[in-house]
Amino acid sequence: MQSLDDNDCLERYRQGDANALSELVEHYRRPLFSFILRMTERRDDADEIFQEVWFRAIRNLPDYHNRQFSSWLFRITHNLIIDRGRRRKNEVSIDEDDGAQQIAGKDRSPAETLQDRDMHKRIRKAVDDLPGEQREVFMMRMDAGLPFKEIASIQQTSINTALARMTYALDKLKSALADDYAMINQR
Repeated sequence: MQSLDDNDCLERYRQGDANALSELVEHYRRPLFSFILRMTERRDDADEIFQEVWFRAIRNLPDYHNRQFSSWLFRITHNLIIDRGRRRKNEVSIDEDDGAQQIAGKDRSPAETLQDRDMHKRIRKAVDDLPGEQREVFMMRMDAGLPFKEIASIQQTSINTALARMTYALDKLKSALADDYAMINQR
């Protein structure tokens, strides 16, 4: 995830090159937005948080001193998601079609497409049912591709705790999806 250009782009931006910021936003768009979307489950929330992350990053740029930029960016994101979650504690919404089309391929029959969509929903529910810290580690690792050292830094915990959270998350997912796994292996 970390690009050797991050600090160069930031320096160019500090010197007035607006395109340098655009390069950073584009570089982090997919992993960051994907992480936000999975943690908030609402596209409008994800859009708002994504924009707020960059607003805060720009505003706090004078406090950034050549650390791991991706860790700093995901830490801002983590804090915003927690704040949003506290404000909207009881609201839950799942976008039924999110990602389902990615699973279904062109050569799939309608029955297979429906089966894939159902599988996607079960996987999504299993991930959503993980405890918050485990889900966050799982999403940062799987969607954003962050190394565990960065995840630990973002969560302000030890690397062993981050690794343990991932292990617990994987164990819970294996258990929750055991029937689906058995069915796939029978094909």
